[in-house]
Amino acid sequence: MPIWNSKYERMAREELEQLQLERLQATVNRAYRNVPFYHRKFQQLNLAPEDVLSLNDIVKLPFTTKHDLRDGYPYEMFAVPLREIVRIHSSSGATTKPVVVGYTKNDLKHWTELVARVMSAAGVTKDDVVQIAFDYGLLTGGLGMHYGAERLGASVIPVSSSNIERQIQIMQDFRSTVLIGTSSYALYVIEVMKKMGVSPAGLWLRVGLFGGEPMSEATRAEIESQLGIIATDNYGVSAVMGPGIAGECELKEGLHINEDHFLVEVIDPETLEVLPEGECGELVITTLTKEGLPMIRYRTRDVTSITREPCKCGRTTARMTPVRKRTDDMVIVRGINVYPAEIEALLYDIEHVEPHYQIVLDRENGLDELTLMVELSPEMISDQMTKLVELEETIKKRVHSAVGLTPKVKLVEAKTLQSVDKSNRVIDNREKHIRR
Repeated sequence: MPIWNSKYERMAREELEQLQLERLQATVNRAYRNVPFYHRKFQQLNLAPEDVLSLNDIVKLPFTTKHDLRDGYPYEMFAVPLREIVRIHSSSGATTKPVVVGYTKNDLKHWTELVARVMSAAGVTKDDVVQIAFDYGLLTGGLGMHYGAERLGASVIPVSSSNIERQIQIMQDFRSTVLIGTSSYALYVIEVMKKMGVSPAGLWLRVGLFGGEPMSEATRAEIESQLGIIATDNYGVSAVMGPGIAGECELKEGLHINEDHFLVEVIDPETLEVLPEGECGELVITTLTKEGLPMIRYRTRDVTSITREPCKCGRTTARMTPVRKRTDDMVIVRGINVYPAEIEALLYDIEHVEPHYQIVLDRENGLDELTLMVELSPEMISDQMTKLVELEETIKKRVHSAVGLTPKVKLVEAKTLQSVDKSNRVIDNREKHIRR
């Protein structure tokens, strides 16, 4: 079982922790001296960079949240002048400011290396033909995986996610051996292949690397059985770096974290206390080598647990369990982050509807679908068909502009959804469509 960088992926725990401490101290110094946000935070806590003497001192440092990054839009969180930033990525956002991430030349070099590690762990080699079905653009998935695959020496096909029939035709004609994208997109591929009469036996696929959204074990089993491949789970956070933070090896017994570049903690989301190894909580990440956007104790809102027991594959880095839950109400649809609060804010600005709504998630023919149920205002008569159609189109356009996803819209009578609260705001039926 190949290991891309044995020096760091098999490093002894004592040696690794010493390296982490040195890099943590450098990161804290860089953030304190160059990022006003962190300078203010340290002063509020009466803390100086020199106070970080051991890894245990990480608990003294302030947390960073997505709100902090949005408040620093676009460049206030950067630790280097803009002339040293060679690439910029960003989250989507219309009702709220997006999160902007900047990379220096060294950041891109490290990013490429880490994605190569993750891909190698999944079994990808220079002899593979890698088909990338992530969208290319401001989001980090497409380009992040692209350069990692090239670093491996593999042949890369940057198809993106549009035109599913062409996607499948390319798999056949170009003899793709690796598919990269979201797990829901892989399910969509399976359904369209059936309609086209394309048998998986006629493909060359052998490995799939999936990320950008949670992948349940039922979904993994469906993909593996239908496509005849090994499907691995991968983890990335755009605000931290993108893909390459962690990924499963071929044994699929947890996602290996690239600990020489990231210091991870698991905290209780209520008390913010660090939890013992093995307990489930919110993942917190501190970058150790990022120059453009150093991140101290970033609260990911993703729920996981961590073990530092060495893996049978030979890697000694910590492993995290696959992320299946969050501590907030964000949901991921086709790899896109959707925050119900953003939907609610949109509805406040649209005439003839109330800010009472419900989100229903389904999977149709392998493709995720979001239906937005919206309550009409009392003065809106439900039999005014022309106005209702116009209203539906307005809502669709506003949501697409905000989150990059076009929902189905179902308008319901006034007072129908007033009883909907946080507990039933989102109804997720997607797993019901997976064969057991």
